[in-house]
Amino acid sequence: MNDPRPDPGGTPSPPAARPAKIPFAAFRHRGFQAQFATYVLAMMADNIEHVISYWVVFQKFQSPALAGFAVLSHWLPFLVFSVATGALADRFDPRRLIQCGMGLFALASLGWGWFFVTDTLQMWHAMALLVIHGCAGVLWQTPNQLLLYDIVGPAELMSAVRLNAVARYLGVLVGPAVGGAIMLTLGPAHGILLNTVFYLPLILWLVNAPYGPRFRAGAAPARAVRGFADIVQTIKEIRRLPIILSMTLLAGFSSLLVGNAYNAQMPGFANDLGHGDPGVAYSMLLAADAAGAMLAGAVLEGRGLLAANPRSAMIIAMLWCGALGGFALASSYPVALALLCAAGFFELSFNAMAQTLVQLHAPMDKRGRVIGLFNMASLGLRAFSGVSVGLLGSLIGVHWSLGLSAMAMLAVLCGLLALVRRSSRD
Repeated sequence: MNDPRPDPGGTPSPPAARPAKIPFAAFRHRGFQAQFATYVLAMMADNIEHVISYWVVFQKFQSPALAGFAVLSHWLPFLVFSVATGALADRFDPRRLIQCGMGLFALASLGWGWFFVTDTLQMWHAMALLVIHGCAGVLWQTPNQLLLYDIVGPAELMSAVRLNAVARYLGVLVGPAVGGAIMLTLGPAHGILLNTVFYLPLILWLVNAPYGPRFRAGAAPARAVRGFADIVQTIKEIRRLPIILSMTLLAGFSSLLVGNAYNAQMPGFANDLGHGDPGVAYSMLLAADAAGAMLAGAVLEGRGLLAANPRSAMIIAMLWCGALGGFALASSYPVALALLCAAGFFELSFNAMAQTLVQLHAPMDKRGRVIGLFNMASLGLRAFSGVSVGLLGSLIGVHWSLGLSAMAMLAVLCGLLALVRRSSRD
């Protein structure tokens, strides 16, 4: 069978552009089944650590500044190191990079456990462990995306990306519940030490998983890692690849202008909507967003819908903006809940499509760098989304700040859609 992966010039052959219309196609690969299960466990452990460590840090220090540092330390490493990590994944085995990331996650959990048991936690200890946790995420996400391509190939990559996003949301949903139960049963110290066990399945599976550069036929040698110079060079290279450029800009602007900053404002939305108990209302709003994303994965995968297409990604992102704008202005709690569920549905749909298009069109000899740049935009710029939604919200209210941010994103999308149409004509 001919390999339909992109050639070094970045132009994919026709079979790569249309995913197979088979329900949950990626699950036909045993390797993806193992990847999905271990990814859910690792994402669950990531969120368990958040639940336990954030609770103890809040109780001990009562510091809004440290809470802000936790957000920055989580996303800034993606902004600074994603391209460098992609370059390492181009040159070395991505399996080993993921294992290093899991090792750092486990080290962070062990560190928290040590300080909780000995009751010696100081603020600088907490800051150091938060940075370690953030760097672990960078070593995980970009190499993992390269591994998806190796596991399922280009024809079923869209399915793998969507299901991987479902796995992420599943970990985000299950993690806090499991973390809360562990903390109540074992206490914070022993609970976070137990959390290290959940990283082991992914580490052990990757020891002999038959994926990576050694198993690729005709893989071109990667250039040397050049640190921050790789960022500039990769930006110059994708300017000649309009699909990659437009999808990276889509991911970057959506993260910068909106991102997930509205999640931090959910207590305010729940209080303003005034539906029963504020705590229950808050939890349901958070769950609605994740439930919408998981519904998107189930529906789109179950029916084999929405082939990867730049124009479709832009239109779905516009629907996402409309859903968020409607949620920001909604005065009825059921309507707000439905709109937030729709926003989660649209967000997973266009993000998965954008990531798939970047992977399919990335030149083979620099795929890690290109995907790293995409992650730098889609994840790293989330560090600043709090400015447009949160800081502006303190001045004019969170409803108006989210609504205006969504409308600003809609204006950007109109420009990007024009860019996509012009490039398709050319």
